Amino acid sequence: MRTKIIAGNWKMNKVAAEAIAFARDLKVKTLNIRKTEIIVCPPFTALAIVHDILKDSRAEVGAQNVHFAASGAYTGEISAEMIESAGCRHVIIGHSERRQYFGETNQLVNQKLIHVLTTSLTPIVCIGETLEQRQSGQTENVIRTQLEESLTGLTTDQLKRVVLAYEPVWAIGTGVTATPEQAEEVHKFIRELIRSRFGQKSSDLIQILYGGSVKPDNIRDLLSRTDIDGGLIGGASLNVASFVEMIKITEDLIN
Repeated sequence: MRTKIIAGNWKMNKVAAEAIAFARDLKVKTLNIRKTEIIVCPPFTALAIVHDILKDSRAEVGAQNVHFAASGAYTGEISAEMIESAGCRHVIIGHSERRQYFGETNQLVNQKLIHVLTTSLTPIVCIGETLEQRQSGQTENVIRTQLEESLTGLTTDQLKRVVLAYEPVWAIGTGVTATPEQAEEVHKFIRELIRSRFGQKSSDLIQILYGGSVKPDNIRDLLSRTDIDGGLIGGASLNVASFVEMIKITEDLIN
Protein backbone atom coordinates (compact mmCIF):
# COMPACT_ATOMS: atom_id res chain seq x y z
CA MET A 1 0.00 0.00 0.00
CA ARG A 2 1.30 3.44 -0.97
CA THR A 3 1.88 5.90 1.88
CA LYS A 4 0.04 9.21 1.68
CA ILE A 5 2.23 12.32 1.52
CA ILE A 6 1.41 15.89 2.47
CA ALA A 7 4.17 18.21 1.26
CA GLY A 8 4.18 21.95 1.84
CA ASN A 9 6.03 24.11 -0.69
CA TRP A 10 6.59 27.52 0.90
CA LYS A 11 8.02 28.99 -2.31
CA MET A 12 9.67 32.40 -1.66
CA ASN A 13 8.04 32.96 1.71
CA LYS A 14 9.03 33.09 5.41
CA VAL A 15 12.17 34.62 6.84
CA ALA A 16 14.05 32.67 9.51
CA ALA A 17 11.97 33.79 12.49
CA GLU A 18 8.73 32.90 10.71
CA ALA A 19 10.10 29.53 9.68
CA ILE A 20 11.15 28.74 13.26
CA ALA A 21 7.74 29.64 14.64
CA PHE A 22 5.98 27.51 12.02
CA ALA A 23 8.23 24.48 12.60
CA ARG A 24 7.82 24.61 16.36
CA ASP A 25 4.04 24.81 16.03
CA LEU A 26 3.93 22.02 13.45
CA LYS A 27 6.00 19.72 15.64
CA VAL A 28 3.60 20.08 18.57
CA LYS A 29 0.45 19.78 16.48
CA THR A 30 1.50 16.59 14.65
CA LEU A 31 2.61 14.52 17.64
CA ASN A 32 -0.23 12.03 17.04
CA ILE A 33 0.34 11.58 13.31
CA ARG A 34 1.51 8.04 12.63
CA LYS A 35 0.71 7.10 9.03
CA THR A 36 0.99 10.23 6.89
CA GLU A 37 4.34 11.35 5.47
CA ILE A 38 4.84 15.06 6.16
CA ILE A 39 7.30 17.14 4.15
CA VAL A 40 8.06 20.84 4.60
CA CYS A 41 9.94 22.68 1.84
CA PRO A 42 11.20 26.06 3.12
CA PRO A 43 13.46 28.45 1.19
CA PHE A 44 17.16 27.61 1.25
CA THR A 45 17.87 30.08 4.05
CA ALA A 46 15.64 28.16 6.46
CA LEU A 47 16.45 24.54 5.59
CA ALA A 48 18.92 23.87 8.40
CA ILE A 49 17.00 25.64 11.14
CA VAL A 50 13.71 23.97 10.23
CA HIS A 51 15.44 20.59 10.13
CA ASP A 52 16.95 21.16 13.58
CA ILE A 53 13.47 21.75 15.00
CA LEU A 54 11.72 18.91 13.17
CA LYS A 55 14.44 16.26 13.31
CA ASP A 56 12.71 14.31 16.11
CA SER A 57 9.22 14.70 14.65
CA ARG A 58 7.13 13.01 11.98
CA ALA A 59 7.91 15.80 9.52
CA GLU A 60 10.85 15.81 7.13
CA VAL A 61 12.44 18.70 5.26
CA GLY A 62 12.83 19.18 1.53
CA ALA A 63 14.32 21.81 -0.75
CA GLN A 64 12.49 23.57 -3.57
CA ASN A 65 15.19 23.36 -6.23
CA VAL A 66 18.65 21.96 -6.92
CA HIS A 67 21.51 22.28 -9.39
CA PHE A 68 22.64 19.38 -11.59
CA ALA A 69 26.30 19.56 -10.51
CA ALA A 70 27.85 18.57 -7.20
CA SER A 71 29.98 21.73 -7.09
CA GLY A 72 31.59 24.32 -9.33
CA ALA A 73 31.46 27.86 -10.67
CA TYR A 74 27.68 28.25 -10.57
CA THR A 75 27.14 31.49 -8.64
CA GLY A 76 23.89 31.57 -6.73
CA GLU A 77 23.14 27.85 -7.15
CA ILE A 78 22.93 25.07 -4.56
CA SER A 79 23.87 21.43 -4.93
CA ALA A 80 22.17 18.24 -3.80
CA GLU A 81 25.10 17.63 -1.47
CA MET A 82 24.58 21.01 0.20
CA ILE A 83 20.87 20.32 0.58
CA GLU A 84 21.64 16.91 2.00
CA SER A 85 24.09 18.38 4.51
CA ALA A 86 21.38 20.76 5.76
CA GLY A 87 19.36 17.73 6.85
CA CYS A 88 16.99 17.49 3.91
CA ARG A 89 15.46 14.21 2.82
CA HIS A 90 13.62 15.47 -0.29
CA VAL A 91 13.96 17.96 -3.13
CA ILE A 92 11.42 19.30 -5.64
CA ILE A 93 12.56 19.17 -9.27
CA GLY A 94 10.89 20.84 -12.25
CA HIS A 95 8.16 22.79 -10.49
CA SER A 96 6.01 24.63 -13.03
CA GLU A 97 7.24 27.98 -11.73
CA ARG A 98 10.83 26.91 -12.42
CA ARG A 99 9.78 25.92 -15.92
CA GLN A 100 7.76 29.10 -16.50
CA TYR A 101 9.99 31.78 -14.98
CA PHE A 102 13.45 30.24 -15.28
CA GLY A 103 13.17 28.31 -18.53
CA GLU A 104 13.75 24.86 -17.09
CA THR A 105 13.30 22.16 -19.72
CA ASN A 106 12.57 18.46 -19.44
CA GLN A 107 16.22 17.84 -20.29
CA LEU A 108 17.40 20.01 -17.39
CA VAL A 109 14.94 18.31 -15.07
CA ASN A 110 16.43 14.99 -16.18
CA GLN A 111 19.99 16.21 -15.51
CA LYS A 112 18.99 17.30 -12.02
CA LEU A 113 17.16 14.06 -11.35
CA ILE A 114 20.06 11.87 -12.44
CA HIS A 115 22.41 13.74 -10.11
CA VAL A 116 20.00 13.80 -7.16
CA LEU A 117 19.74 10.02 -7.41
CA THR A 118 23.47 9.77 -6.65
CA THR A 119 22.68 11.19 -3.20
CA SER A 120 20.30 10.03 -0.47
CA LEU A 121 17.65 12.62 -1.40
CA THR A 122 14.19 11.65 -2.62
CA PRO A 123 13.30 13.69 -5.73
CA ILE A 124 9.75 14.98 -6.22
CA VAL A 125 9.47 15.43 -9.99
CA CYS A 126 6.74 17.80 -11.19
CA ILE A 127 4.83 17.61 -14.46
CA GLY A 128 1.70 19.37 -15.70
CA GLU A 129 0.00 21.19 -18.57
CA THR A 130 -0.96 24.83 -19.08
CA LEU A 131 -4.52 26.06 -19.57
CA GLU A 132 -3.93 26.52 -23.30
CA GLN A 133 -2.62 22.97 -23.62
CA ARG A 134 -5.62 21.56 -21.75
CA GLN A 135 -8.11 23.57 -23.79
CA SER A 136 -6.53 22.38 -27.03
CA GLY A 137 -6.70 18.73 -25.96
CA GLN A 138 -2.94 18.37 -25.50
CA THR A 139 -2.91 17.25 -21.85
CA GLU A 140 -1.96 13.63 -22.51
CA ASN A 141 0.68 14.50 -25.10
CA VAL A 142 2.26 17.10 -22.80
CA ILE A 143 2.26 14.77 -19.79
CA ARG A 144 3.69 11.90 -21.84
CA THR A 145 6.52 14.03 -23.22
CA GLN A 146 7.37 15.60 -19.87
CA LEU A 147 7.41 12.22 -18.15
CA GLU A 148 9.41 10.39 -20.81
CA GLU A 149 12.02 13.13 -21.15
CA SER A 150 12.31 13.82 -17.44
CA LEU A 151 12.82 10.12 -16.63
CA THR A 152 15.18 9.35 -19.51
CA GLY A 153 17.87 6.87 -18.53
CA LEU A 154 16.32 5.81 -15.23
CA THR A 155 16.35 2.17 -14.23
CA THR A 156 13.48 0.44 -12.47
CA ASP A 157 15.49 0.48 -9.24
CA GLN A 158 16.12 4.21 -9.52
CA LEU A 159 12.43 4.87 -10.14
CA LYS A 160 11.65 3.31 -6.75
CA ARG A 161 13.20 6.42 -5.16
CA VAL A 162 11.18 8.92 -7.21
CA VAL A 163 7.94 10.67 -6.23
CA LEU A 164 5.89 12.29 -9.00
CA ALA A 165 3.67 15.35 -8.68
CA TYR A 166 0.97 16.28 -11.18
CA GLU A 167 0.41 20.02 -11.05
CA PRO A 168 -1.91 21.46 -13.70
CA VAL A 169 -0.37 24.88 -14.27
CA TRP A 170 -3.81 26.41 -14.76
CA ALA A 171 -4.72 25.48 -11.18
CA ILE A 172 -1.65 26.80 -9.35
CA GLY A 173 -2.22 29.93 -7.35
CA THR A 174 -5.38 30.68 -9.32
CA GLY A 175 -7.92 29.37 -6.84
CA VAL A 176 -9.11 27.02 -9.58
CA THR A 177 -8.72 23.35 -8.76
CA ALA A 178 -9.01 20.41 -11.07
CA THR A 179 -12.07 18.44 -10.06
CA PRO A 180 -11.30 15.16 -8.31
CA GLU A 181 -12.42 13.43 -11.50
CA GLN A 182 -10.07 15.50 -13.69
CA ALA A 183 -7.15 14.97 -11.31
CA GLU A 184 -7.78 11.23 -11.02
CA GLU A 185 -8.02 10.90 -14.80
CA VAL A 186 -4.53 12.36 -15.27
CA HIS A 187 -3.07 10.47 -12.32
CA LYS A 188 -4.40 7.24 -13.78
CA PHE A 189 -2.87 8.15 -17.14
CA ILE A 190 0.50 8.83 -15.49
CA ARG A 191 0.36 5.49 -13.71
CA GLU A 192 -0.36 3.76 -17.02
CA LEU A 193 2.64 5.49 -18.61
CA ILE A 194 4.82 4.22 -15.76
CA ARG A 195 3.39 0.71 -16.21
CA SER A 196 4.18 0.69 -19.94
CA ARG A 197 7.74 1.91 -19.38
CA PHE A 198 8.76 0.32 -16.08
CA GLY A 199 6.23 -2.47 -15.44
CA GLN A 200 3.18 -3.13 -13.29
CA LYS A 201 5.03 -3.30 -9.97
CA SER A 202 6.59 0.14 -10.52
CA SER A 203 3.20 1.52 -11.48
CA ASP A 204 1.60 0.10 -8.34
CA LEU A 205 4.32 1.41 -6.03
CA ILE A 206 5.08 4.92 -7.30
CA GLN A 207 3.56 7.77 -5.30
CA ILE A 208 1.87 10.49 -7.37
CA LEU A 209 0.92 13.73 -5.65
CA TYR A 210 -1.57 16.34 -6.82
CA GLY A 211 -0.62 20.01 -6.70
CA GLY A 212 -2.84 22.90 -7.65
CA SER A 213 -4.84 25.02 -5.18
CA VAL A 214 -5.19 22.16 -2.68
CA LYS A 215 -6.99 23.36 0.47
CA PRO A 216 -8.61 21.83 3.56
CA ASP A 217 -12.02 21.98 1.89
CA ASN A 218 -11.07 19.94 -1.17
CA ILE A 219 -8.28 17.66 -0.03
CA ARG A 220 -10.55 14.88 1.23
CA ASP A 221 -12.27 14.48 -2.13
CA LEU A 222 -8.96 14.57 -3.99
CA LEU A 223 -7.15 12.08 -1.79
CA SER A 224 -10.11 9.69 -1.77
CA ARG A 225 -9.32 8.88 -5.40
CA THR A 226 -7.47 5.64 -6.10
CA ASP A 227 -4.44 7.06 -7.90
CA ILE A 228 -3.86 10.26 -5.89
CA ASP A 229 -1.32 9.64 -3.13
CA GLY A 230 -1.10 13.04 -1.50
CA GLY A 231 -0.71 16.74 -2.09
CA LEU A 232 2.08 19.10 -3.07
CA ILE A 233 0.59 22.17 -1.44
CA GLY A 234 1.56 25.79 -2.00
CA GLY A 235 -0.31 28.72 -0.47
CA ALA A 236 -2.40 26.67 1.93
CA SER A 237 0.78 25.22 3.47
CA LEU A 238 1.96 28.62 4.69
CA ASN A 239 -0.56 28.69 7.51
CA VAL A 240 0.23 26.05 10.10
CA ALA A 241 -3.41 25.55 11.12
CA SER A 242 -4.43 24.95 7.51
CA PHE A 243 -1.46 22.64 6.88
CA VAL A 244 -2.14 20.59 10.01
CA GLU A 245 -5.82 20.32 9.14
CA MET A 246 -4.91 18.80 5.78
CA ILE A 247 -2.49 16.40 7.45
CA LYS A 248 -5.19 15.27 9.89
CA ILE A 249 -7.74 14.80 7.09
CA THR A 250 -5.20 12.65 5.27
CA GLU A 251 -4.42 10.64 8.38
CA ASP A 252 -8.15 10.01 8.81
CA LEU A 253 -8.41 8.66 5.24
CA ILE A 254 -5.73 6.02 5.75
CA ASN A 255 -7.10 2.64 6.80
